Amino acid sequence: MPPTPSFTEIQMIYKLARQYRLPAIYPLRGFAAQGGLMAYGVAISDLFQQAATYVDRILRGAKPSDLPVGFPTNFELVVNLKAAKAIGLEFPPTMLARAAEVIQ
Repeated sequence: MPPTPSFTEIQMIYKLARQYRLPAIYPLRGFAAQGGLMAYGVAISDLFQQAATYVDRILRGAKPSDLPVGFPTNFELVVNLKAAKAIGLEFPPTMLARAAEVIQ
């Protein structure tokens, strides 16, 4: 997995995307909340809940090698309308209706 960009690097990415009017999509909700156009990816809270289930089973005596491999099942779309306006982009109402969160 590549390293996560630092706060200053991600702010520069947002700035360059706005400057060159590039519609960029990010993998996690936090990126859209910080100024990115949109994010589509796994719901991190669900991953933590799945991890807690695994920890509970291990603490109760299950062998880690016996546990099934889990995959994310809940994905979320977050749209930042302020970032969209900055690059002159409008989202269709149907897409906004499907979004888990629309940031004004």
